[in-house]
Amino acid sequence: MTGVGLVSPLGIGTSVTWDALCAGRGGIGPITRFDASEHASRIAAEVRGFDPLDFMSKKDVKKMDVFIQYAIAAAEFACEDSELKVTPELASRLGVFIASGIGGFSTIEREHKKLLDGGPRKISPFFIPAAIINLAAGQVSIRLGAKGPNSATCTACSASAHAIGDAFETIRRGAADVMVAGGSEAAITPMGVGGFAALHALSTRNDEPERACRPFDRDRDGFVIGEGAGMLILEEHDRAVDRGASIYAELVGYGMSADAFHMTAPSEDGGGAQRVMRAALDQAAISPNDVDYINAHGTSTPFNDRIETYAIRQCFGARADELAVSSTKSMTGHLLGAAGGLEAGVVALSMREQLIPPTVNLENPDSDCDLDYVPLVKRKASINYALSNSFGFGGTNASLLFKRYDG
Repeated sequence: MTGVGLVSPLGIGTSVTWDALCAGRGGIGPITRFDASEHASRIAAEVRGFDPLDFMSKKDVKKMDVFIQYAIAAAEFACEDSELKVTPELASRLGVFIASGIGGFSTIEREHKKLLDGGPRKISPFFIPAAIINLAAGQVSIRLGAKGPNSATCTACSASAHAIGDAFETIRRGAADVMVAGGSEAAITPMGVGGFAALHALSTRNDEPERACRPFDRDRDGFVIGEGAGMLILEEHDRAVDRGASIYAELVGYGMSADAFHMTAPSEDGGGAQRVMRAALDQAAISPNDVDYINAHGTSTPFNDRIETYAIRQCFGARADELAVSSTKSMTGHLLGAAGGLEAGVVALSMREQLIPPTVNLENPDSDCDLDYVPLVKRKASINYALSNSFGFGGTNASLLFKRYDG
């Protein structure tokens, strides 16, 4: 991994996001995108201060949903960080896998209103290419001139972890030398917020937004919807070394599994989460005792946090008590299909800096959540292997295993 690009509720850019995480500073506040006064949940982790004109022309802005705009910005940051130069020789060996869980929700809502108010002639000719999920990958590939594998994963909240894992496998099988991989999401809309609230999945701690997302805490009451994008540059090892690239970490394991249990709830025995972590470890041929840190899915929902804790204990046995486990969603909110991309980037930064961001708001630990969640403040640590977990509706799971790069 030679590049990280982040657009998050904590800031526009990788370094500002990382600095906020290390400071334990969250990005959750009252919703400003629309009048949320009638919504049960009126808080979100919005990306603030984003100007798409910093990354594209005004003409192009009109052709893209916000989730595509975030993807382009994050991909640009990642390419700059990697010092990646797209030559004619590289173009056909450069691929783009960008996921989203929902895609162009704001565009869909806007164009539907046009249809209702003025009929079908009012619908924009850019409606479909602005809204469909694969156009994030498509637009990034157009800008980069990337002519290699191009795809979009849509597996709910596991989507961008799956995109990164699939990109990893694409390089392993020799179909590409470099991949831009991650996810983007922009679903803070009346329908997006209202839909998740109807599932009783969102926190309603509306008077204390900065304290609303509290993974593993006894008083958690749901997740906080977030938005943004996280992109990685994955590169074949010898190519990265030959060009003198700065390497954050090595991606060495990727697991996929299904709960086959329920459309929104995780399996009660944590079986899917156990299997996906075990699969990542097995691919890398390492022991549970080798893992030092897990960036947890940690959504701040009562059921998910408890089941993930149980699954970690079942997978790691006695080692579970020695693991550092933190949920950066406590600060960023839940970026849905972009969560895995953002969090994989955070793990890469953690391994480079040998520093673990905290789980904020963990003031009253749940008795069923009894691991070391790095509460409240960051921690220096020796991290040789780290996992990033992502679990999604439909029981779809992904786990990415990273190894510290030692040259």
